[in-house]
Amino acid sequence: MSAETLARWQFGITTVYHFLFVPITIALSMLVAVLQTMWYRSGEEKFLRLTKFFGKVFLINFAMGVVTGIVQEFQFGLNWSEYSRFVGDIFGAPLAMEALIAFFLESVFLGMWIFGWDRLPKKVHLLSIWLGAIGTLLSAIFILAANSWMQNPVGASFNAANGRAEMTSLVAVLVNPVNLVTFPHVIAGAYVTAGGLILGISGWWLAKLAKAGDSAAAEKDIWRWATRFGAWVLIIAGAAVIITGDFQGKALTEEQPMKMAAAEGLCHSEKGAGFSLILVGSDCSKGNPTALTVPGLFSYLGAGSFDATMEGIADLNEQYAAEGFQGNQLQKETTAQLKEAGITDFSPSIPVSFWTFRIMMVLGFAAIAIGVWALIATAKGKDPKGGKWWTAAMIAVPLLSLFGNSFGWIFSEMGRQPFVVYGVLPTMSANSPGVSALEVGLTMVLFTLLYGSLAVVEIGLQLHFIKKGLPEVEEPQMLTDADAPLSFAY
Repeated sequence: MSAETLARWQFGITTVYHFLFVPITIALSMLVAVLQTMWYRSGEEKFLRLTKFFGKVFLINFAMGVVTGIVQEFQFGLNWSEYSRFVGDIFGAPLAMEALIAFFLESVFLGMWIFGWDRLPKKVHLLSIWLGAIGTLLSAIFILAANSWMQNPVGASFNAANGRAEMTSLVAVLVNPVNLVTFPHVIAGAYVTAGGLILGISGWWLAKLAKAGDSAAAEKDIWRWATRFGAWVLIIAGAAVIITGDFQGKALTEEQPMKMAAAEGLCHSEKGAGFSLILVGSDCSKGNPTALTVPGLFSYLGAGSFDATMEGIADLNEQYAAEGFQGNQLQKETTAQLKEAGITDFSPSIPVSFWTFRIMMVLGFAAIAIGVWALIATAKGKDPKGGKWWTAAMIAVPLLSLFGNSFGWIFSEMGRQPFVVYGVLPTMSANSPGVSALEVGLTMVLFTLLYGSLAVVEIGLQLHFIKKGLPEVEEPQMLTDADAPLSFAY
């Protein structure tokens, strides 16, 4: 394989792995803040115990997310130097804002929260977790602004003298139409994941303690409340994912029609295009390679009308080959350079786009169904019957939510191909010319082994603390000795 192909594999592996931690961090930080607020307002011990328990789950995940995320930025300069040179003037701005504003907010106030249980007044300590959680949201805004610019490169122009893009409007980059629909969709997906995690852990413990009878009634009540809390978060966030996903589908039809055409395997433009359930090939010369189609549904998802005409891959290829991309200023200005690249097929992998789009939806709906089941099973103070099906569902629901997010991310990024900046910079022109395939391959193997080891550590730590259950707690008391050493509260 070429250095470019290996660099793509390396970035894909590290990015997907890192993104396993991102949605949990974003949403669980806020949900832990909600739990601590409930304890602050009510004084009930159960909320303090749940805060401590899920706070520990959150911190382990946060630490692993930070470690795995550092690798991403190094790859921009090492494996993708041409990309960094071309987009650095634009891409660097939101990344710098993420580091200087969001990450510092997260790290400073989460540090205060971790070490401040017995040193800060309760109100100030509560404020620290809220500010840390807000930092994770700000981080998502800036990172998604950078990614959305790669999907729809607005607010920039092409400087032919130095052959690179230059920013013309930071505001346009931040309020990119793609970012405005992507951000709420990603955040809703994060809450689906965190809700599924809380539901899975709590539901497993609830079924386990149900067998213990009245001897564990107090803890069982706590886990029942947490099970329903997680289920409600999952279901409400799931509804938000569906609504925001509808908005995003229509925005993508406007800005990236080729991605949407590949998601359906729609080779030729069609009025009232249906939504297919099966892909039976990927050769457009033989017609649309799909089967079991729901009439008109794809047109509704993309354009809001069952009779709308959806553009097909072959027609879009012909249009782009003749005219280039004309969606924004930067795309118009780089049409000549794009033609020089000699690309004749502007479509991403049809099988990857088609199946990741559907797997994402199937996993999401399955997680929501488990959330509904959990609410029914625990209604009016009932205990779930347990058994292998309940246990399997509680283990599956966090994974369904998490992998649903991951497949959505893969669809978003793979659907942009063959461009690293859509309609402007081909991926084949973005890698580092001085890095060999051997060098990229060796580092890819190294990172894969390292990440595999970190996965063992992450899973081992999480399972260890989950199996320990709710911690015993005492009302935090302010230290009177100002010189006492800091202690880790977890």
